[in-house]
Amino acid sequence: MATEETAQAQVNIHGWVGDGYEAVRIAFERNFAEHGERGAAFAATVDGEPVVDLWGGLADPASGSPWQEDTLQVIFSGTKGLVALCLLLLVDRDELELEAPVARYWPEFAAHGKGAVRVLELASHRARLPGIRTPLEEDEILDDRRMAALLADQPQETDPRAGDAYHALTFGWLCGELVRRVDGRSIGAFFDDEVARPLGLDVWIGLPPELEGRVATLEYAPSWWDGRRDEAEVANDPLMVCVLRNPPVFPPGPLPWNRPAWHRAEIPSAGGIASARSLARLYGCLARGGELDGVRLLREQTLADGTRELTRRVDPLIDEPHVFGVGFQLQNVAHRLGPPADAFGHGGAGGSMHCAWPSRRVGVSYAMNALRADMPVDPRSHALLQALHGALVD
Repeated sequence: MATEETAQAQVNIHGWVGDGYEAVRIAFERNFAEHGERGAAFAATVDGEPVVDLWGGLADPASGSPWQEDTLQVIFSGTKGLVALCLLLLVDRDELELEAPVARYWPEFAAHGKGAVRVLELASHRARLPGIRTPLEEDEILDDRRMAALLADQPQETDPRAGDAYHALTFGWLCGELVRRVDGRSIGAFFDDEVARPLGLDVWIGLPPELEGRVATLEYAPSWWDGRRDEAEVANDPLMVCVLRNPPVFPPGPLPWNRPAWHRAEIPSAGGIASARSLARLYGCLARGGELDGVRLLREQTLADGTRELTRRVDPLIDEPHVFGVGFQLQNVAHRLGPPADAFGHGGAGGSMHCAWPSRRVGVSYAMNALRADMPVDPRSHALLQALHGALVD
């Protein structure tokens, strides 16, 4: 085992890599020197055992507070992978049927002709509800029950593009409410009870207030603005307005995602908070078919069914390729999930990546606080995943 605590471009890198994984440490250091990394963590497991656990840089660039071993990070759409797992747990227990209409469990959802929409369509971004039409202020999205009610009372979009549009925020409110209707618990409580606590994870959808001091501060990197749509183009397109700017959760000013109220709220598409170490452990469990350290989350067949391709398309609003199973992102032409063809998981806005490589029995997580908008892949996660894959023994 190689232990490291070195200075790279005036950045302290901490943690360790297993023997043979030194290239991963080098890639992690280079991200600070060459790709503007501010604070980050990267972790990986093989067959459930940790092989990489690295962290470094600044958790709060303004104050100079360093990234610590127990620092937590907002993972944005990485949260969708957590929600996907919750849905599959209910499927595994025969409490939820993927082919059933959503309205069987959530009667109000049938309003305005949506009675035929199936659970698997909701879970694969095909409900034609990619945005909320009711104008929203920023903090209104903290009320997940109200957001779900607005969507239940909203007709499906008739714009042809809506059928292929990523449900960036609405996925979480739709699927989170479905979990509540089936089980009775909120999505955050369900995940905590059924996944996080049994596996001993530092992962939350709705952060306990006493942990606020461990959360890293997010900031925009210069490349973030390079990836944004032209505001005039968005303003003249009603579908883009409701999907990409209602509400404007990535405004030019201070990031609302740094507010404690946003950390406490259950925002099930984007508000998850976790450590890379814990997410690598979770995806390591899924890479093993759903079992780790005597804890079985779900049957292997259920997980296999949940990671089967349901839709493959190019999002017409953000011009990105997507392949989805039941909530999970599957491998696509950009290989954002790393080299393995059977990879599944979910990345997050700004560059984070969390996934499983079942053929390698590997779980991976990369979390950071400098938000980039690189296309087609973020160079930081790409370098780390390539280095990790190259270190694996055939």
